[in-house]
Amino acid sequence: MQIFEAIKSDLYRYTRRSDAKTLCRQYLTNRGFNYMVWHRIAQSDSSVLRRIARLFVSLKMRKFGIQIPVETRIGLGFYIGHGGPCVVHHTATIGNNCNISQYVTIGATLGKSASIGDEVYIGPSVCIVEDVTIGSHSLIGAGAVVTRDIPAGSTAVGVPARPIDRARRHNFITNRWPPAA
Repeated sequence: MQIFEAIKSDLYRYTRRSDAKTLCRQYLTNRGFNYMVWHRIAQSDSSVLRRIARLFVSLKMRKFGIQIPVETRIGLGFYIGHGGPCVVHHTATIGNNCNISQYVTIGATLGKSASIGDEVYIGPSVCIVEDVTIGSHSLIGAGAVVTRDIPAGSTAVGVPARPIDRARRHNFITNRWPPAA
């Protein structure tokens, strides 16, 4: 994955634009986007650039309360709602065009963490625990605790989370990347 394409896709998810002026404005005013710029750069092929970016990522973790290690695999068009805070385990895998809201925790105590499909919306204060799979086009409602797999296209709520709806398609994912021609 090209770093600049990833940054451009993240920017598009926030603003529906991807020009240099918008990039500068969002970098200076949006904590989630600012963090992801450094996260993307920390995955560079250049060892010097990677080391500098990792230093910035660790500084941003403390400053913003966003704890997403650079080892976490994240697809294009990632959106952090309200600038965090959130915690994501380093073994988590997140697909394309995903949203995570404030106070989300995606964790594991032993081994692998969650695999999250494409176009998944994760609401505020959600906990996703251990090695679960969340299917593409799913919605996880606020305050849910996910301890089991969630099928694709589901709306899941509750403690523990359970799918309640598979027929209705949600529209919480806006400004999908790549833009429709």
